[in-house]
Amino acid sequence: MKHQLFEEVVLRTDIAEKGLKRGDVATVVEHHPVPAGEDGYSLEVFNALGDTIAVITVPESCIESLTEDEVFSVRSFATGS
Repeated sequence: MKHQLFEEVVLRTDIAEKGLKRGDVATVVEHHPVPAGEDGYSLEVFNALGDTIAVITVPESCIESLTEDEVFSVRSFATGS
């Protein structure tokens, strides 16, 4: 398992159906090992106040670890609904 449970990670791609954008931060809540393929992760995404706005499952290639040279920023969240 590359990413640990409850680790914060960054989305590498947009998840348009959930209103999420590349660079959004999410928390790993489950690891889904795949013996003959790419592992997956369930992620929980929170707004700036700590409320859950999405729970998604993505392949490992869609996320990356945070690094020390990154800073947080804030954007408006709109799902289009």
